[in-house]
Amino acid sequence: MNIVEALHKEAEKLNRQLAAVKGAIEALNGASKSAAPQIKTITSAHSNGRRTMSAAVRARISQKAKARWAKIRAEQSKSKAAK
Repeated sequence: MNIVEALHKEAEKLNRQLAAVKGAIEALNGASKSAAPQIKTITSAHSNGRRTMSAAVRARISQKAKARWAKIRAEQSKSKAAK
């Protein structure tokens, strides 16, 4: 992860925390939530609501899938050889 992406993520986290604190203050003051001003958060290329996997996790999943398919193919070749 490069530094710029890390800083964007940190900025998004801080904006969410700030919004939560402002909401709590307004709730304590008796203001309705609908009257609270909306805070724009900094969006990055990865803020589409989808989670991303690390390269290590992708490699592990790929390795497991290859092993599973190798086992299936081995069983299929055994059954063909037995016929």
